[in-house]
Amino acid sequence: MTAVHKVAIAGSGVAAMAAAIQLAKGGVEVDVFEVKPELSALGSGISLQGNALRVFDALGVWEDVRAAGYPFEGLNLRAPGPGAPIVAELPDVKTGGPDYPAGMGMPRPELARILHEHAAKAGVRVHFGSGVTGLDSRADGVEVFVNEASTGVFDLLIGADGLNSTVRGLIGIETTPQPTGMGIWRSFVSRPADVVRSELYYGGPVYIAGYTPTGEDSMYAFLVEQAQDRSAVTDAQAVEIMQGESMAYQGPWESIRADLSAGAHVNYTWFTSHVVPAPWNRGRVVIIGDAAHSCPPTIAQGAAQALEDAFVLTELLVSRDAVDQQLWDEFHARRLPRARAVVEASVQLGQWQLDGVRDADVPGLMFAIAHQMAEPA
Repeated sequence: MTAVHKVAIAGSGVAAMAAAIQLAKGGVEVDVFEVKPELSALGSGISLQGNALRVFDALGVWEDVRAAGYPFEGLNLRAPGPGAPIVAELPDVKTGGPDYPAGMGMPRPELARILHEHAAKAGVRVHFGSGVTGLDSRADGVEVFVNEASTGVFDLLIGADGLNSTVRGLIGIETTPQPTGMGIWRSFVSRPADVVRSELYYGGPVYIAGYTPTGEDSMYAFLVEQAQDRSAVTDAQAVEIMQGESMAYQGPWESIRADLSAGAHVNYTWFTSHVVPAPWNRGRVVIIGDAAHSCPPTIAQGAAQALEDAFVLTELLVSRDAVDQQLWDEFHARRLPRARAVVEASVQLGQWQLDGVRDADVPGLMFAIAHQMAEPA
């Protein structure tokens, strides 16, 4: 017996689809409402650590994810300047345990495709062009309004609708993502043969320069700068800026700049952070993933934490026979401290850069949080 029989999910990102798959596999009727008109084919890459891969295995999607991505072990630190010498080769902690690689890169659109395909196979109904616009909470359920019209009463509404969550606002939670002071340029480019793991450059004209392999022929590259209003920048100007800011970095950056000149697309976003204090639910409505917490990608745990939210929540929902306070207390006890630790560590890593702290123990902080993530959520 499950605690719920009919669930609505707002959003169709990683947290939303993970929750949808697990619930549907448990015999729950699931409707996913996504405001976008279709599954987007756009996007750069995503870095996934072992604890994310462990959840993918539990979902039953790991084999497809592994085939579409690029698994690797370790992390290289390079110095800016001539030759871009490798100054440290750091072993990654296997946060998912010995059965999974320490890390993996893959194209975001491929991950979205895999999750949606598995959701469809499990019986999940995905409604595109359908944004949750209202709700009416009841003691034993919630009436969900999509595009201003009622879609019926559900046992639970999961708000997995991202940083700018509509559901979060609908249930009166005022905590929202706040800029950390950093912005990031990203581009999806070809992978030089000698790039076999993530590599980071600290120092130079930007805070962090780096790239992560995402496939046999692809990787995504990024530059982290002081946050600026880049809203008026054209596509051509974005390429010029990324090329200019990367000139101090050699090695594989020579290939990256060649791809930028050949027309690689560039996008720009600000880093944000927030953690909604407990509770993340208001009655039969709960938020998870980026709606509940966000962190800079400095330790590559954003998607992993969203996946863990979804997995823990659905584990409780399919193993209990009631949505009661005990269920919510256990959910928050397992998820809130862990998510907060990740957010705080991610922000601290960036703050050291913003403050110009040259003797900051960057590897030490990364290893400390990685060891913590090695324990299942």
